[in-house]
Amino acid sequence: MKKILLSLVAVAALTFGANAQTEKGKIILGGNVSFNSTKVDGASKADVNFSIVPSVGYFVGNNFAIGTGVGYDYDKSVSEGAQVAAFKVAPFGRYYVNLTDQFKFFGQLSVPLAFGTLKDVEANGDTGSKLGTTTSIGINVAPGFAFFPNKKIGIEFSVNGLGYENFSFKQEGTGNKVKSNSFGLEADTFAPKLGVQFYF
Repeated sequence: MKKILLSLVAVAALTFGANAQTEKGKIILGGNVSFNSTKVDGASKADVNFSIVPSVGYFVGNNFAIGTGVGYDYDKSVSEGAQVAAFKVAPFGRYYVNLTDQFKFFGQLSVPLAFGTLKDVEANGDTGSKLGTTTSIGINVAPGFAFFPNKKIGIEFSVNGLGYENFSFKQEGTGNKVKSNSFGLEADTFAPKLGVQFYF
């Protein structure tokens, strides 16, 4: 009888621990960090891309969190003669559905915004004059799965899903604007995103 009681307590503690991460009042911490360097034949220097966007969310209800990511994106392409540096903000809403004690499905809606500066890059790799400013506004819907090995960590597997982006470039001096709109579905299971979130 004592073993059965202890087993029930252990199962109840595990269930509570798995569900406790996404209950109202909890906080989720995560984000994206990336770095890429590519040397093109004939170019004097390598093309470099760097991005860091930490994010924080708050569970306003059980299984429902809202939050935002704030960060910076830098892309210098010597081979294409351009450099873009942008400040990024990405508010989001995320909803979880319990599958088992340790696995949850989630859907995330985010509105990524980026405000940057486009500069010319010389053939020797030096940054030249400012060509204009860029603005990007998007909407992304991404599904995924979260595995909770303990109550503080969630390991996530997700794909990009549906996305829309409105991009505009305002030319320095003349003020002329060029705009583009793009919409797409990217559910490539061969190129998923794998990440870790922290729950407090």
